[in-house]
Amino acid sequence: MTSEITLFVNPTAGRGRGAHAAQPAASALRDAGFFVRTVLGEDADDALRRAREAVAAGTGALIAVGGDGMMSLALQAVAGTLTPLGVVAVGTGNDFARALGLPIRDPAAAGRLAAEALKGGGVREIDLGRVGERWFGSVLASGFDSRVNDRGNRMRWVGGRFKYDLAILAELAAFKPIPYRVRLDDGPVREIEATLIAVGNGSTYGGGMRICADAVMDDGLFDVTVVGDCSRTTLLKVFPRVYKGTHLSHPEVTVHRVSSIELAAAGVTAYADGEQLGALPLTATCVPGAVRVLLPGTPSGI
Repeated sequence: MTSEITLFVNPTAGRGRGAHAAQPAASALRDAGFFVRTVLGEDADDALRRAREAVAAGTGALIAVGGDGMMSLALQAVAGTLTPLGVVAVGTGNDFARALGLPIRDPAAAGRLAAEALKGGGVREIDLGRVGERWFGSVLASGFDSRVNDRGNRMRWVGGRFKYDLAILAELAAFKPIPYRVRLDDGPVREIEATLIAVGNGSTYGGGMRICADAVMDDGLFDVTVVGDCSRTTLLKVFPRVYKGTHLSHPEVTVHRVSSIELAAAGVTAYADGEQLGALPLTATCVPGAVRVLLPGTPSGI
């Protein structure tokens, strides 16, 4: 393992926490004897290009500092390679780090854990989802939840979590069940009406909503949560239960464990790791052991 590692930084993550977090994380790594090179980009494409160059040049690890958007970008650089990924989670959602049991908004602790993993061989292979050439680590959202994301992104006049609370209320007012065409693994194509379909490699999205609460990141399977054709009243009752994962016991909710899924629905945009993937239809595949992550002392079954 080379002693030179790369800190992949989003300076704007978490309202500026990314820039502040880079220093204590880098200090923890340097104190452990590593030479730290920092990569910044002018925009997402430039940042990804620089990260891929670091991986191709043989960096000992790519350590992403930021939120889930930065983790998503880092996954595009390291997936399918031997370069391990470290996570310094300082964004708004931090669902990838949360699913892995890593520190949230504690960059010094995250840096120390990454150093410990690098020195002690604490590297674990976990699965990733793949849609075309795009990788995702947590959850792919489609339906009511992705429409909330769409509407929230259009609300430039309000920020923070309040924006998405308003978006939820607005989408509830306009809500209608969505006709989907779904194929699970090699099964038949089924036509269903549903509120949303979430494809989970990890368990949470939206900053801790446990939509795919029982998902395991190294079992080679997605947990697909289907929330059926609910009334607005039922949805208002079920949705708050997502924070504890107790929605899975509701009769309108079903879970399927599959290695691939085909989804089609008119007028629905998919999001993965909080980033826009594009309009349905799409096919998502679970790729076992697609990325190596720095997880000191963590057993399998995460």
